[in-house]
Amino acid sequence: MSVLSSFWNGYLKHFSIDNKYPVLFSVLKQVKPLKLTDESITVGCERQGISSYLEKHRSQIEQELFRYLKKHLTMKFTVIEPQNKPSETPLLSFTPSTEDRLAKAGLHHKYSFDNFAVSSTNQVAYAAAQAVAKNPGTAYNPLFFYGGVGVGKTHLAQAVARTIIEADDTKRVYFCPGDNFTNELVESIRDNSQPRFRQKYRRLNLLIVDDIQFIAGKAHMQEEFFHTFNSIVSSGGQVILTSDRPPSEIKNLEDRLRSRFSGGLIVDVQPPDFDLRTAILLIKAKEKGIEIDIEAAKIVAEQITDSRGLEGALLSIYALVLGKKDRIDLEAVEFFFSQKTKTKVKKISPSDVVKAVCSFYGVKQSHLKSAVRTDTIALPRQVAMYLLYRELHLKLTEIAEILKRKDHTTVIHANRKIGGLIMKDNSFKQDIDRITSLLSQST
Repeated sequence: MSVLSSFWNGYLKHFSIDNKYPVLFSVLKQVKPLKLTDESITVGCERQGISSYLEKHRSQIEQELFRYLKKHLTMKFTVIEPQNKPSETPLLSFTPSTEDRLAKAGLHHKYSFDNFAVSSTNQVAYAAAQAVAKNPGTAYNPLFFYGGVGVGKTHLAQAVARTIIEADDTKRVYFCPGDNFTNELVESIRDNSQPRFRQKYRRLNLLIVDDIQFIAGKAHMQEEFFHTFNSIVSSGGQVILTSDRPPSEIKNLEDRLRSRFSGGLIVDVQPPDFDLRTAILLIKAKEKGIEIDIEAAKIVAEQITDSRGLEGALLSIYALVLGKKDRIDLEAVEFFFSQKTKTKVKKISPSDVVKAVCSFYGVKQSHLKSAVRTDTIALPRQVAMYLLYRELHLKLTEIAEILKRKDHTTVIHANRKIGGLIMKDNSFKQDIDRITSLLSQST
């Protein structure tokens, strides 16, 4: 092996150690070292495209040369004719990874069907998403998800896109937030590049627009999206849309778009119930390598009704136990929530809560603490348990002792029941709000 070849092979080995530039390294392996002097090294490229690409990355190449040689060398590139190779040799032999393709499509790597928790509140949406992933363009077109913040609309839409990309890397897929579509169109008008904008969107096999309601009220945006929608669907492509409300309730949306959006499947994605929130928390904990006891996870799920807030609570509690415990337990969770409302705990006493509940329902405190289980007593007792836990953040065992219950499992059951009633029955929720208001007035 010549000195030149030995030097170049050593440099390539050095370049690959950190793997900071995988694409650049793949291209460098295709060139041939031609000449080495005290001031420069010349390499031969079989295509002008390769030479141009390396020229753009000269600074990284020369920086690594200095790290390898401890001396500054200038990199020179020249195009040479390929020897004994067919003319159709590809310009670059680098094959993008799944992560690269996901990123190019505007997708986040964490969203997939594998880590989507399913319950009665989202099972229809989940089934529809899977059907579209298997048969894009034919199952439901468009597929329209609507619901509040943190119910899983974006997760499902991106899971469909991921499945399609993994099945066929030739598919043109793009995930676009609604405001991005608007911003890109405005920029294309300003730069006089609308043909390029239209080519980008109208040739897609799958277009996902998150928060489509952002285009409402903007005549030119709606006009452009109408034609984009028709172009994709007419060519066999799939459209998935998400919104915080159904098409019929999006104000200032053109009738022709409302008609197109309503022509597929519209799915209401409900807020996660207690079981689903618990499952979501356990999934997030597993993804982050955090150990958490099941009972502790249930308490967090009872306290946090927003699925996005679950991750924040999980990380905050983990920060408290880090270096002290090897897992999140019931004690850590109770301490976390007690710290959040420390000032509130000082103002309202357990007896205040019991008095407010008894006053609202017209029952005696002695009955609330008795063994009586009739509905007229059992419900106020469960409300008291719920408020003692939610408002004062007392420990489960403390609440059981205050209301003369045998153990804390009764308190857990009461929290689940009252929390469920609040979500399902708005009239009942108003009752709880009134009692809470009574408490704030008594301090």
